[in-house]
Amino acid sequence: MTSATFGAGKTVVIIGAGFAGIATALRLRAIGYDVTLMERLDSLGGRAQVFERGGYRHDAGPTVITAPFLFDELFELFDEKLTDHLDFVPLDPFYRFHFADGSQFDYRASIEDTLTEIRRFSADDAEGYLALLEQSKKVYDVGFKQLVHRPFIRIWDMVKQIPALLFLKCYKSVSQMVNSHLKHPLIRQAFSIHPLLVGGNPFKTTAIYTLIHYLERRWGVFFCMGGTGKLVQELGALMERQGITIQLNADVDEIILENKRATGVRLSNNTVVNADLVVFGGDPETCYEQLLPKKKRRLPSPKKRYSMGLYVLYFGTKKLYPDVAHHSIWMGPRFKQLLSEIFDSKQMSEDFSLYVHRPTATDKSFAPDGCESFYVLCPVPNLQGSVNWETEGEVLRDRIVTALEETILPELSSVIEEVFWMTPEDFAKDYRSMHGAGFSIEPRLTQSAWFRFHNRDSAVDNLYFVGAGTHPGAGLPGVVSSAKVVEELLTGAEVGSGG
Repeated sequence: MTSATFGAGKTVVIIGAGFAGIATALRLRAIGYDVTLMERLDSLGGRAQVFERGGYRHDAGPTVITAPFLFDELFELFDEKLTDHLDFVPLDPFYRFHFADGSQFDYRASIEDTLTEIRRFSADDAEGYLALLEQSKKVYDVGFKQLVHRPFIRIWDMVKQIPALLFLKCYKSVSQMVNSHLKHPLIRQAFSIHPLLVGGNPFKTTAIYTLIHYLERRWGVFFCMGGTGKLVQELGALMERQGITIQLNADVDEIILENKRATGVRLSNNTVVNADLVVFGGDPETCYEQLLPKKKRRLPSPKKRYSMGLYVLYFGTKKLYPDVAHHSIWMGPRFKQLLSEIFDSKQMSEDFSLYVHRPTATDKSFAPDGCESFYVLCPVPNLQGSVNWETEGEVLRDRIVTALEETILPELSSVIEEVFWMTPEDFAKDYRSMHGAGFSIEPRLTQSAWFRFHNRDSAVDNLYFVGAGTHPGAGLPGVVSSAKVVEELLTGAEVGSGG
């Protein structure tokens, strides 16, 4: 049996058209399945929506593209080339850090340029950085190249990896691993932030996530011209060329079960769509608590700890800010204590740290002539806290505008326009995000690999899961790779990481 005929004559319904759902639709279509992709919103992309306001365009969700080969692979499944449809532009610096003391650090595209930046803070940390990079490569060679695409369905799958994880010291946190190589407090912060890109507290996230650092160094950091929305658009066109059925505004109310098998889904308008297997591309806990028949609702494992919430502020400016990088990390005066308040006590703090996206640094089409488009992300408590977002949203907006005006965006209050924002309540309502979390469950060691929500249900053997809450985890490389895990589970053939 060839891979293209493996699923011939079988139908699959995929719930959720985020990047995980899209990648799964393409991979299952490539092995012969008749695929229907359902999305409750009115456009593809899941959290990767596009907002248009007053001539400004904003990518609502992911903005950092690493491991671009994962997207190349989706086109190559059908003998097409991504470069015929999309333009990925490498960025340098990857990120620009603005610290509370007024200093600035550029995390550059080349190792030598990065070392030059580090030496401005600490000569000793240049050697430490090279040692950290080497350790990150070792973790990458195991964690990404060998494990990211492999299923962790049985406890034995996890047990077999314990020696490698111990050897790589993955029982440590990312912060502990970074601090063992770097000494300057600000450089430590700069190279500890990667877990926040996938919803984790660096002081609690397993050191296996230090692989993100080498992933960026190995493949670079890119921006898709036209934005993430353009990437979604071209993946949508690819799906249409391959005969994948796409249903928008299709809100699934129930996954229908018969004799411990999923037989299809029931939509909110009572339409029933039959299927030989069902793939859920959202938060697994949402599926278990809201979509399975009431008598069958149960979580397959103990309650999980969820990632932080996100407050995302979108605006345009009637002024150019050419000195602001494409990706900026604006660090507040506190680091560890602030993260503890967000993740543990789940309370709003008097200070904050920010990620600032300025797409017009690379693509002028995001704003009218002489203007800039901005997206500012602020980590906040998820809805397990008691923040009143009806009032706090506006308060936080004003605080962020003031902080940026006093530092990297002078005169902001007089040139800002078309302002709006999203809170964790919007994530819960629009994306069915459990507790309004930005990245599903936290990437702790006890919530990784086998300890994460499994990619195939233990009781319903034709119900599968992809996305941030499953193995391998959040972030674009993680959710796109989760489609590979499902393909391997279905075919029994190793798909490969591609990295």
